[in-house]
Amino acid sequence: VQLQASGGGLVQPGGSLRLSCAASGRCCSRCVMGWFRQAPGKEREFVAATRCSGSGTSIADSAKGRFTISRDNAKNTIYLQMDSLKPEDTAVYYCAADTSGRTILSSFYSEERYDYWGQGTLVTVSS
Repeated sequence: VQLQASGGGLVQPGGSLRLSCAASGRCCSRCVMGWFRQAPGKEREFVAATRCSGSGTSIADSAKGRFTISRDNAKNTIYLQMDSLKPEDTAVYYCAADTSGRTILSSFYSEERYDYWGQGTLVTVSS
């Protein structure tokens, strides 16, 4: 599986961006696709994830109310709509896929569950 993330860029505080992640193959119904981010000097952290069947979605507390994860199974693509962006959202955003089909919702945040990773797209929030 190859993952191609896109949509990053420079945006002012309070602005919006939509990230896309296109997968080379079809996402199985119990597979999970998610977004992580890594800010300069910090460890990578979970942002959001969704099961490809649509039966479960998880959002990090830092993103709740501002970010929305969605998917288009016909296009094998997931999206991360980011609104009300803050300077602390500045990071490289990575999409990832967990193809095990065995991950429960409470473990969506664990990057160890993901076996495929995209190359990352840089989001910079600055005035």
